[in-house]
Amino acid sequence: MIKSMTGYGKAEALLAHHNKVTVEIKTLNGKSIDISIKGSIIPKQKELQIRRLLSDGLIRGSVDFSIAIEHKNGSEAKKINSELFMSYYKQIQELGRGKFKDVEDGQIINSLLRLPDIYESKSSEITESDWKKIDKTIALAIKKVNDYRLTEGKALAKDIKGSVSNILKLRQQVKKEDIKRVPAIKERILAKLDSLGAKADMNRLEQEIIYYVEKLDINEEMVRLGQHCDYFIQTLEEEELAGKKLGFIVQEMGREINTLGSKANNAAIQKIVVKMKDELDKIREQSLNVL
Repeated sequence: MIKSMTGYGKAEALLAHHNKVTVEIKTLNGKSIDISIKGSIIPKQKELQIRRLLSDGLIRGSVDFSIAIEHKNGSEAKKINSELFMSYYKQIQELGRGKFKDVEDGQIINSLLRLPDIYESKSSEITESDWKKIDKTIALAIKKVNDYRLTEGKALAKDIKGSVSNILKLRQQVKKEDIKRVPAIKERILAKLDSLGAKADMNRLEQEIIYYVEKLDINEEMVRLGQHCDYFIQTLEEEELAGKKLGFIVQEMGREINTLGSKANNAAIQKIVVKMKDELDKIREQSLNVL
């Protein structure tokens, strides 16, 4: 059963000192895995590990990951990194000596306090035991995303199958029109000869009609289109990570439909081909969201 690349998962857990961690993951379609991580509590050495968890668990798509800790007192008091603050302050004083005499210390301090790295991360307070719980929370959020993707995938598969079914129905309409096409070609040629007052050599005429019809024969395109539709449905039903393969099959379906339209040389068939292309565009767009 296929999965959609669109998903959402949220998980929470209690850490030491009754602090609560919340993990949220949102995913959208994408050609590869593209991960955006938001959360000031994540130290550099843990970010790579989290990226690996997300990549292994979600496979493909645009991933928006966020993590936050709610402290037991209800507020996350920030601690100023005094060493870094004074380093910045001294550098500004040295750079501005004799140039910015009118700038007061209060203005410098307010500007420095707006710098994000002035505040120390609370990640130093998170124990290794807490990180084990956080890893489990991330894994749970990933599972919820995949459950969501599976549910969305069922609805997506239903819509795509409907469009493929419509193409197969339109293919049957083309078959009916194709039966009328050869007699219509013959009648058109005979009418033209009659209007010119020319007497036709029937044997030669039959040969010319056969040659003309063979050039416009669409039987191979019709057969291949049916095979591609069947293979598309089979892939949709049997493969879990079918997105890229479905994209390739859609290309082949489009090639046969285009050739069918150009070779048919028949207004009724070309109208049906336009409807086929409309259904194929729906399939192509929906397939982009298949994992």
